[in-house]
Amino acid sequence: MPRNEAHQPRLNFGEESVSADAPLAARMRPRTLAEFVGQEHAVGPRSMLRTAVERKQLPSVILWGPPGCGKTTLARILARDAGAEFVSISAVSSGVAELRKVVSEAAARRRAGLRTVVFIDEIHRFNKAQQDVILPHVEDGTITLIGATTENPSFEVVAPLLSRVRVVRLRQLDREDLRTIVERALSDAERGLGKLGLTIDDAAMDALLDGANGDGRAALTALEIAANLAAGAGRRTIEPGDVQEALQERRPYYDKSADFHYDTISAFIKSLRGSDPDAALYWLARMIESGEDPLFIVRRMVILAAEDVGLADPQALVVATACQQAVHFIGMPEGFYPMAECALYLALAPKSNSVGESYGRAREDALATSHLPVPLHLRNAPTGLMRQMGYGKGYRYAHNEPDHFARGMRYLPEELGERHYYTPGSLGFEAEAWARLERLRTSHDSESAE
Repeated sequence: MPRNEAHQPRLNFGEESVSADAPLAARMRPRTLAEFVGQEHAVGPRSMLRTAVERKQLPSVILWGPPGCGKTTLARILARDAGAEFVSISAVSSGVAELRKVVSEAAARRRAGLRTVVFIDEIHRFNKAQQDVILPHVEDGTITLIGATTENPSFEVVAPLLSRVRVVRLRQLDREDLRTIVERALSDAERGLGKLGLTIDDAAMDALLDGANGDGRAALTALEIAANLAAGAGRRTIEPGDVQEALQERRPYYDKSADFHYDTISAFIKSLRGSDPDAALYWLARMIESGEDPLFIVRRMVILAAEDVGLADPQALVVATACQQAVHFIGMPEGFYPMAECALYLALAPKSNSVGESYGRAREDALATSHLPVPLHLRNAPTGLMRQMGYGKGYRYAHNEPDHFARGMRYLPEELGERHYYTPGSLGFEAEAWARLERLRTSHDSESAE
């Protein structure tokens, strides 16, 4: 141990110790399930995990949840309560050789009657080769695997390994969970800030709970900074200004390659489709302020304009396309103006999904009847020979007809009989289109009957 660390006071955490000058979040790490805050569904009485550790039969699990919800802490507690050696490796820096070494040491412990819990942080970053190395040893019980991930394991963990573990979904901590964590840190004189004798006023507490965004580690980190600011100013009370300075406009958790990315855009699109402008603006702001690619958001709005607004308001596609051009041209941060305008327009527009449904019906017939020839009267006849063969014979130019509609003219192959793929909706422009289509079809049917 280096000389400057030899005399550092240590805080005892059972099988591990933490330096007294470690960050508050590390010092306040829960040591038992009784100290663990939140996740009652996962570790409460009669839960699978609690029952398993009480019986010393901990299964391999993957803890899936957002940052700061307690994944690493819970893994340590489970291993200790199960009476197992805890070995932590990182999916980012650990190679196959290190994995084999960990497994070999675990096998030696097993022969001595000891169990090993291998904790893999960010297990979603493990490649297939790494997962294949540990798979047989999870299966035969040489190691008990506890993985931690912020991403959906069904997408990132290979099926054979996923089938041999239990996935436990951990939730974002709620305000009361965070309040408990903060109050405990303020009062704990051994590991927390209790020796400072500080309190936090209600407004500062609310600001801290809001700014932490459900992340216990972020709450403690900000609390420690705010406490130092208050103490440095000679105050006994942490004020809102201290908290704001500590948070420094912390961005909400958002991973553009993970579930938050897909879940949030899904909420945004469903809000637009459901004609809720307020929810649409909220989810749009969540994405923009979290650093989402603005052109990704706009692309989805262009799709929605055609898919969900469609011919109920054909101008919606024009507005969405113009939004794409505007955002591409002016960039961010000002790009939020056209994006918000477009979102509001789409949310307020009448809705119709007739475009997609109509195309789907036509596509089904098109795939089934692709062998049918194009009717002769619809074919061009650029040469005399083609005209002699009947190409173009009987075709009538619609613009030369009343209402620019060639009554009685047939455009589908005769083998298909009568087909009406397009069924307009009843809102906006499409209501007018419906009336016109009915009138044209009626005159068409009358002409055909003569």
